[in-house]
Amino acid sequence: MIGVFLGIAVVLVAFGGLLAATDAALAALSRVDLADLASRSRSRRSLLAIADDIGAHVNAVNFLRVVSETGAAVLVTLALSIVIEDWWWVLLASVLIMTATSFVLVGSSPRSVGRAHARGVIGFASPLVRGIRVILGPVADLLVAIGNRVTPGRPSTATFSSEEQLLSMVDEATEAEVLEEDDRELIHSIFEWGDTVVREVMIPRTDMVTVDDDVTVAQAMGQFLRTGVSRMPVTGRDVDEVLGILYLRDVARLLHEGRRDADAVPVTELARPAQFVPESKKADDTLREMQREANHLAMVVDEYGGIAGLVTLEDLIEELVGDISDEYDRDVDDATELEPGRWRVRAALATDELGDLFGIELDDDDVDSVGGLLTKVLGRLPEVGSTVTVSGLVLTAERTDGRRGRLRTVVVERDPDLADAEEAFGTDTPAAGVRTPARGIRTGATAPEKEQR
Repeated sequence: MIGVFLGIAVVLVAFGGLLAATDAALAALSRVDLADLASRSRSRRSLLAIADDIGAHVNAVNFLRVVSETGAAVLVTLALSIVIEDWWWVLLASVLIMTATSFVLVGSSPRSVGRAHARGVIGFASPLVRGIRVILGPVADLLVAIGNRVTPGRPSTATFSSEEQLLSMVDEATEAEVLEEDDRELIHSIFEWGDTVVREVMIPRTDMVTVDDDVTVAQAMGQFLRTGVSRMPVTGRDVDEVLGILYLRDVARLLHEGRRDADAVPVTELARPAQFVPESKKADDTLREMQREANHLAMVVDEYGGIAGLVTLEDLIEELVGDISDEYDRDVDDATELEPGRWRVRAALATDELGDLFGIELDDDDVDSVGGLLTKVLGRLPEVGSTVTVSGLVLTAERTDGRRGRLRTVVVERDPDLADAEEAFGTDTPAAGVRTPARGIRTGATAPEKEQR
């Protein structure tokens, strides 16, 4: 009798292990995976039925697995009771044996096999899974319903309960080398993109390349060639009055046709209607709208109706896949120390990062970048050599991109007079020779600058 009990218990444990492997395999496969497997398997009908309601089949499998483990535990207990008279020792021995057996032969090893060979396990066990669902499904459903009443809440079969959990699993998959680092960054970018607004990705107003409404088509072509852009907003009295968008293709077509009055044709004749979006609009909504309207460029307006900048399809896509550079893009270090206390920085470097570089507070409510700060204090667009002093720092425009026509790099150093005064009075403000760059400022890696296309 002991042999019969133990033999049946071994069979039940083995059967429970198979069901555990099947459960793990079902968790590793999606409906699409099951449908794809069904197209190449003899168990097509079973696989399609499982794919149609994975949750119900998982419940049935788990129910029978619990029954198998419980039955094995009962049989082992009965077998031990024949040779051991004290029931306390019988129960203790049974608990120890079944705990170790269930953990190794049902809980751990079979699940590892199921996850590693999910397709093979499901392909083999799909008829069994379907049969279990048909026979025991109502019982399992009843128990699940009772459980939902005991622990109220909306039942869910989702693998992930939150965005953070999914991203955490993506990070773990990357650490385990299941995903590449580029794949991880792309997935994170997709989730972060949903919270990105147009203001964060637009080309600011001060960096826009525009053309006046009284310019001729021939003159506009020269500006296209100098700046390298393919679209320019046409403005009236000021930048806030956008009359339309001028396309290089339209200008080139007109000049190629050889019209005699090409030199006299105003750009307003070729300008296309401009699309306007608020700066608070979500980036993903803006991308869909631009796709729907077949526009590659949209003007961004602020809360007061003024022009805050412009955004292109490329700007929006770069938020997902990273910088897209072509043969004309030039890379510039965020900050390069020329000599102690004297730095070359990108015009697009944030003002607070420049302040960190010199150990001072440098914030401005109107501008965010070093180039914008230089332009604001100067009162006009800076040229090479233009110099201003702000908060004890001397900012000098060093290089402008002739093709783009805008400021690229700025040389920054402490005001010599202020530095001498600090040294004479022994003040505790950071010396001119601050050499440690602020956290987040790249001094070795290069970063392509955002440009209007």
